Amino acid sequence: MASGRIVVYGGRGALGAACVNHFKKANFWVASVDLNPNESADVNITVPKDASWVQQEEYVVNELGAALQGQKVNAVICVAGGWAGGNAAKDLSKQAELMWRQSVWSSTIAATVAAKYLSPGGLVALTGAKAALEGTPGMIGYGLAKGAVHQLTKSLGAKDSGLPENSLAVAILPVTLDTEMNRKWMPKADFGSWTPLSFVAELFAKWMKGEERPPSGSLVALVTKDNVTDLIVQ
Repeated sequence: MASGRIVVYGGRGALGAACVNHFKKANFWVASVDLNPNESADVNITVPKDASWVQQEEYVVNELGAALQGQKVNAVICVAGGWAGGNAAKDLSKQAELMWRQSVWSSTIAATVAAKYLSPGGLVALTGAKAALEGTPGMIGYGLAKGAVHQLTKSLGAKDSGLPENSLAVAILPVTLDTEMNRKWMPKADFGSWTPLSFVAELFAKWMKGEERPPSGSLVALVTKDNVTDLIVQ
């Protein structure tokens, strides 16, 4: 008997895979939604990359509905996304479109999934960025997309958002996550200021169980210093 059911949107990325592994170890049924499958998940919904925003949503909603067979989920966790630099002088629309697809499409589809399949009192968690609370001149497209995710989170946390009763909508706002790729590209950085993936997965688990929940609609910055991570709720 499974402990519960979880959907991880972006389940093949570094943080997504850490979440899939964490919940599988805790005996949850886990569905991974991504462009590529995660073999550790119980169900993989492989999003057609060249489909439109609406087509991707229809595909994910239908495939997940077929997999759940009338059951509800305890959490919808969207950790899909990416990063691109650049200012207004070069390729702004190109970079912004890429960031929009990776962060905003995935987050809105996750919100639709939550409205349809989340249990009352469940968790919908999105991924913003602490940097996007202010101007991001060196990565405008990225800041634009993450700012939209922040707005979506606040809307989902408000009355009449369409989410089930007593559900928690929240966005994590990391500074830098401790991933293999980040270590590869920034080998001389202070790793003690990076947030471990296990910390984030455990945080989602806590909130899902109703422990130490911030108010719905909160933006929760993850600020790590000397290997200790503090939560700053906006």
